[in-house]
Amino acid sequence: MRQFDQQRPHPARMYDYMLGGKDNYAVDRQAIDQLAELIPEAVPLARANRAFLQRAVRYVVRAGVRQFLDLGSGLPTQGSTHEVAPGARVVYVDHDPVVAEHADYLLRPGPSGSGRGGAARVVLADLLDPDDVLAQAGEFVDLSEPVGVLLVSILHFLPDSADPQRAVAVLRERMAPGSFLVICHATTMGRLGDGERPRGAPRGSSRGRGADRTPTEIRAFFGDFPLEPPGLVQAVDWRPDRPKLVGDWALPSSLMAGVGKKPYKRE
Repeated sequence: MRQFDQQRPHPARMYDYMLGGKDNYAVDRQAIDQLAELIPEAVPLARANRAFLQRAVRYVVRAGVRQFLDLGSGLPTQGSTHEVAPGARVVYVDHDPVVAEHADYLLRPGPSGSGRGGAARVVLADLLDPDDVLAQAGEFVDLSEPVGVLLVSILHFLPDSADPQRAVAVLRERMAPGSFLVICHATTMGRLGDGERPRGAPRGSSRGRGADRTPTEIRAFFGDFPLEPPGLVQAVDWRPDRPKLVGDWALPSSLMAGVGKKPYKRE
């Protein structure tokens, strides 16, 4: 198996560490500890992002969906989709060959892996090539039936020049009626009017550098899919497990999240 470079921090391992996982190295922990000193909300935001994914997956399961396509998944650790939806069929997709291979190792049953996978698979593919994604995923899930498609904190790593709207439109078109599209996306618009953009803020940037989009731009990824209540809101406000309490630390308005459902055609 191809190995991670243990001398350089890697985003997938860094994210695992932020979630309290063990699939990381000292260099990753050091990088996150330094980041947390500069941006104290970084780790809480990562955990809020994962908590949203978990709530959304549970919501989709309660709606009767038993298969998921998790794009840009990274390492499937610490409350990932297959752990939140035991018994569901899950396809994890990542474009990094080392991440995909290590993720596959983690999901293997028996002594060679963790045994955490169950009905989960990993495919090496790029969400910007949705035809390849769906071709590979279709070998494990039935795309003629409803599926939950998860794009959780991945689209903001794609610049507009890469045309992620086109890729997501293909996914929407190929999803069966009754499917759900789950999106969490970074934004800097929380304290600004919708459509405003801070001076110098990019419309998008290359992978790994981050990007922001306005709520209107994020809503556009859902196309004509109606949004499930409460709509497109801050990630922490999407069907929270408990009401906010007085004294709760308020996270910055940096992540917007929503769940759309593909309608059935009218007879």
